[in-house]
Amino acid sequence: MEEQRSPVPEEAKQEREIPAQWAWVEPLVWTDKMLAALERGVKGGKWFSLIDKVWHLPNLESAWKRVAANRGSAGIDNISIKHYQRHTEQRLNRTSELLKQDKYQPAGVKRVWIDKAGSKEQRPLGIPTVTDRVVQTALRNVIEPIFEIDFCEYSYGFRPHRSCKDALRRVDGLLKQGYRYVLDADLKGYFDSIPQDRLMKLVEEKIADSRVLALLWQYLSQEVLDTTSSWTPEAGTPQGAVISPLLANIYLNPLDWVMLNKGFEMTRYADDFVVMCETQAKAEEALKLIKEWTESVGLTLHPTKTKIVNADVDIFEFLGYKFVQGMKFPSDKSIKKFRDNIKKHTQRFNPYSMQTIINKIKPIQRGWFEYYKHCHKNTFSDVDGWTRRRLRSILKRREKRRGIATTHKDNIRYPNKIFDSYGFFSIARAHRELCQSLK
Repeated sequence: MEEQRSPVPEEAKQEREIPAQWAWVEPLVWTDKMLAALERGVKGGKWFSLIDKVWHLPNLESAWKRVAANRGSAGIDNISIKHYQRHTEQRLNRTSELLKQDKYQPAGVKRVWIDKAGSKEQRPLGIPTVTDRVVQTALRNVIEPIFEIDFCEYSYGFRPHRSCKDALRRVDGLLKQGYRYVLDADLKGYFDSIPQDRLMKLVEEKIADSRVLALLWQYLSQEVLDTTSSWTPEAGTPQGAVISPLLANIYLNPLDWVMLNKGFEMTRYADDFVVMCETQAKAEEALKLIKEWTESVGLTLHPTKTKIVNADVDIFEFLGYKFVQGMKFPSDKSIKKFRDNIKKHTQRFNPYSMQTIINKIKPIQRGWFEYYKHCHKNTFSDVDGWTRRRLRSILKRREKRRGIATTHKDNIRYPNKIFDSYGFFSIARAHRELCQSLK
């Protein structure tokens, strides 16, 4: 029956222009007519007949282009992006037919372990097959706007036209307004602990297409395989899956609205969030409220990482930044991650030319500066100095001199102009130029 129900009112006008706020949606799925219905609200608040938009071939083709652009490794079937590309048309047609006939079955997820940023620990990462990534992207193209329209303004993670920088600007602005008490919250193992049945109930509040719901359930119950074992998760969203960030936002969206309606200034990026308060008492009230809410929905606040700090005297971190008495610095983990990336290309026995080495580290330096360019000015000269010491140590070894380059004599023997002649990207110089351009 649901296949016969119209997802939008018949009187919706097809000629309506797409507003700028919806410029990110997949136009092959979200027509003017559907967007009009989205903004006006559909009857009963639920959307029917969506599966045909998932298996719609142009949508799958668009999804494939996004997956190919993101690259990524092969899944358990060992079919890489390059391999998939050889027979793209046949594969997409086959996938479309399987979805249309309800015969599509997601493959298992390959689990690998990757280094945590700035840490010796590792974290698990799931790698779906290329085909599953394509279907998940097509599915997200269809359902994301349905949830996005009701997401809270102060949620920034994995959302269109929003970024870490937007979240950080809000936190910085609230600090300057006098919100000195910060509830720094941490959800323990969030992505692995989301109760799947409760998550699906939130999805079902807006989507009534049983075939789309069944597809989502299939992804939640995908088998996970590593080198020694396999299992089916009973909680959480599939790590590494295209659809997981959206599902994670859906589950925390009610908390965003609870805090906003209670008058709290919460800023959230995925499962990382802070609540800015004007008094200690207000921060404690926020902590109590969040603790009660998380317990009621099957989540757990980390007992040691969740804390209340006074920003005038204490340090707190958010999205890689360290806030110290009104000043911003990169967190220790961020510094370590940067150094680890530079070290890969600047070992003293590196056989490459200095030009090649500097060309390799330049994108790392530029990317790091773009994210941390609003930090305190002392940050940048320290970072440059450390990087140049690595380069000086290479030159010193090539001249068969012992030890690493740490002395004043080394600085004189290998002056900055040597590295500048090869196009060294000075982060301190980039920061000075930025400051001058803003005057």
